[in-house]
Amino acid sequence: MGVMFIGLGTVANVVTVAAGTGLGVLLGDRIPARTRDTVTDVLGLITMVLGISSALTLSSPAMSEAAGAGAPTLIVLGSLIVGALVGSALRIEQRLENGAERLRSHFSTTGEAGTFVSAAVTPTLLFCIGPLTILGSLSDGMGHGAEQLLIKAALDGFAAMAFASSLGWGVLVSAVAVGIVQGGLTLAGFWLGNLFSLAQIDALSATGGVILIALGLRLLKIKDIPVGDLLPALIAAPVLMAAVTALR
Repeated sequence: MGVMFIGLGTVANVVTVAAGTGLGVLLGDRIPARTRDTVTDVLGLITMVLGISSALTLSSPAMSEAAGAGAPTLIVLGSLIVGALVGSALRIEQRLENGAERLRSHFSTTGEAGTFVSAAVTPTLLFCIGPLTILGSLSDGMGHGAEQLLIKAALDGFAAMAFASSLGWGVLVSAVAVGIVQGGLTLAGFWLGNLFSLAQIDALSATGGVILIALGLRLLKIKDIPVGDLLPALIAAPVLMAAVTALR
């Protein structure tokens, strides 16, 4: 236990994503394109599974007790609509892509702009919006242990390797994003203590699950949903849950 410290999960996650990216780039030329595409499809399927699993927290007793039997679905729906409206107005998805494009122009000399943008944006969204990111970071910050983030670190390392094998060094951008997002959430947990009630956490998880499903559809090339524009829903969900609970 002597090596455990607040923030360990985020440090481990950044390291595994960076290491996975390096291995993926080294192995990329040795892996046939069809195999790389299949691996990306597998990641899309797993993302869908994780999203569905998280979305099922809609039926959690804590949410029903706090907001009423029919309210959880409406709260998640409202959060996603608010998130979409705010995200579209702020053009979050476009800003993410523009930021990745600026990075590409500085660091990429291959001319594969579209590939670099995909390599930077898609893994960043996958690694930074899942329930494990939020809940694990808050738990770590509150001193409850980094186990959730350590599990996520292992998963993200393999995912980064798969992404980098087909998309290249742009995936490394997601390691920086993981450090910023999870580090910030860990600090929030440390300074604010038990930030959310169980009902708010479940609302957050369910909303994040729906966003992960959207990301899975994007990875599988079924529907190019602007997932970045939905990110404000992760803020709206606990706020709406608290509002509905207060009005009961």
